[in-house]
Amino acid sequence: MVLRRTVAWSGALCGLLFAVVVVSAALGYAAIGPLEVAYVLLNEVRVPAIGAGSLVWFRPFGFDVATTTELIVTRIRLPRIVLGAIVGFALALAGAVMQGFFRNPMADPSIIGVSSGAAVGAVAFIVLPVSVPFGRATFAFVGALVAAFAVYAIATEGGQTPVATLLLAGVALQTFLGAAISFLLLNAGDSLETAVYWLMGHLHNSTWGRVRVALPVVLALFVVLLAYARDLNVLLLGEDDAHTLGIDVERTKRILLATSSIVTAAAVSVAGVIGFVGLIVPHMMRLVVGPDHRILLPTSALAGAVFLVATDTVARSGPTEVPVGIVTAALGAPFFLYLLRQREVHSL
Repeated sequence: MVLRRTVAWSGALCGLLFAVVVVSAALGYAAIGPLEVAYVLLNEVRVPAIGAGSLVWFRPFGFDVATTTELIVTRIRLPRIVLGAIVGFALALAGAVMQGFFRNPMADPSIIGVSSGAAVGAVAFIVLPVSVPFGRATFAFVGALVAAFAVYAIATEGGQTPVATLLLAGVALQTFLGAAISFLLLNAGDSLETAVYWLMGHLHNSTWGRVRVALPVVLALFVVLLAYARDLNVLLLGEDDAHTLGIDVERTKRILLATSSIVTAAAVSVAGVIGFVGLIVPHMMRLVVGPDHRILLPTSALAGAVFLVATDTVARSGPTEVPVGIVTAALGAPFFLYLLRQREVHSL
């Protein structure tokens, strides 16, 4: 039953994602018909076959598409769309885990300071005269992991990591990291505009190189988190009950925390701080598919991909392109207030 529902919902969301990708790739300064975009995407499909005694890959489709159209779609628009799908997938996945981990629908991937740590790393790279491969992404990724490790180390005592202490440590560290970001921006000089633009969260100048960096990390850790979906379900009952049912609670918490932090770090390092995706999408999908994380994790991730591709399409379709983080924040803040109001009503 669970497998059937997961496949059904995932298939529907994959179909919706394909439709959103086609529409997004069709929009831009050079108008391209959705059917032409679909032809370009299908032409990129490769399937394996045995030829001359070895495995070869060939394209089953050969639709006639203008070279200019193919270049615009595959070289300019598609890298941005695919990266947006990966980032949305990662943030919504991490958000679903965090909401289950903290047993709070208002939790999101930034709750333990991962996004703030990535921001400090990225802004430090922009402001300071340093040079390393994939510099900004590398600094952001390392900063996110350092922040997650610091929160865990602060909250852990005697081999135990209380969730409430973890949350408070995350809030305290976010405040400190916010001060560090402000200090760096104060001394940014000519780099101020670049740093502020990155902090807004955007998918501008996306490349296939960024896709190749983020995709393997996100997919590998998605498999890990999916393997712990049942344990996450048990943790919803409370740590004492989970321990009684045979779950190694502290080990499970460490793995969930580390894995979701790395997923978030991978997303933030390539796209900047894009807020509220990990808050809105998992909560909405929980209302639709229920609290079972075996279904919730894959559907939230796919819905996150759909959501971010759609919002980025809106962000770049106006007279002036705006960072997608502004659009998600404009949608997320009212939604957060709605959640807060609902909790107040239910507590009366």
